[in-house]
Amino acid sequence: MSADSQTSNVRVHGEAILYRLFDVGYEILLDRAYDLLGSSGPERRKPVRGEAQAIQIANPPVTVPLGTESVDVGGRACDAEVSARLFDFGVVSVRARIRAPGMLPWRDFAAFGVAAGSSKAWGIFEPCRDRLLERIAPAIVRPGVATVTEEYMVFRVHQLEDADGRPVLADALEDTDIERILVGESRPLSEGARKDLLSQRFCYFDDDLAVLSWSSALVLESVAEDTDVQYVLEFANAQLLELRFYDSILDDELPRMYDEIQAARRGFHFLGRRFSRLLAALQSRVADATEAVERAENALKVTEDVFLARIYAAALEIFRGPTWRRGIDRKVAIVRDAYTMLNAESQARRAEVLEIIIVFLIAVEIALALAFR
Repeated sequence: MSADSQTSNVRVHGEAILYRLFDVGYEILLDRAYDLLGSSGPERRKPVRGEAQAIQIANPPVTVPLGTESVDVGGRACDAEVSARLFDFGVVSVRARIRAPGMLPWRDFAAFGVAAGSSKAWGIFEPCRDRLLERIAPAIVRPGVATVTEEYMVFRVHQLEDADGRPVLADALEDTDIERILVGESRPLSEGARKDLLSQRFCYFDDDLAVLSWSSALVLESVAEDTDVQYVLEFANAQLLELRFYDSILDDELPRMYDEIQAARRGFHFLGRRFSRLLAALQSRVADATEAVERAENALKVTEDVFLARIYAAALEIFRGPTWRRGIDRKVAIVRDAYTMLNAESQARRAEVLEIIIVFLIAVEIALALAFR
């Protein structure tokens, strides 16, 4: 049997999972949020696979179901199971699971996935988020929903079968089949584009597969309860959102900082008090950005180079996490340099004022001495 005919006979049982992530505050107190969501059956699970020992999560996120919404996918009404995952560094990930209608030929499943990604299902996330935030409001430190969001899709395959219903392995899928669902294009990609797209491909057993791209992933896992790959991908997206959020904050802060410095230099301020207030503000901004980013990056640690750890590291690389972090570090360094410059200028101004006072006092003393001779 040729590869093409083999692929055309593959039938799929799976689902599309849509993610939209929001930064909702400086921090979420997860123990408090867990208590507030108690009636909805929240949980705080970690990855459970054997190789998950390479993943360390000090403060596991809280996961809570949010009910079912009806969405239109390719002209068919489908139920979307909505849930959310809360991360302690202030990110809420809202997810919608849309099951494919029964066993489908691979081409039909790919068409279903593309339709789910382009459907109005994305419109259900904000209302679900707002209802959730009302419930957990006391657990959010310095609340505020950022305009920066992150979106991702996972095409989860639970089972592959041939035309006779016999299980087939992941290698039954051709590269063209995988590219079709990941990029949503009916036309084949060039060889170079396909090579780049499928470069992050991982297998642990013969019957599993994970292929990562910038905006979506294909995950084949025969054990329905095993969602560890999705877990680490969601974690990486949450960390990416936090990096992008603080990068945007610093982008806004730098022009404002320059304006504040110019304003502080106008006129004379006794002992540089205006500089003191500005210095305190700059120090606070640097501390907030540094602490928040480090809290997000340290929320999940990798100790060994095994399957889940490799997927997590690859996801961060694909999402350009190190590049975002370098950008943040560069902007924080600019703020710190401005702090150092202003602090030196403030100290010089204070020294100048003190010299004037000393000279004045000496002059007064001389004048008094001459007056009473």
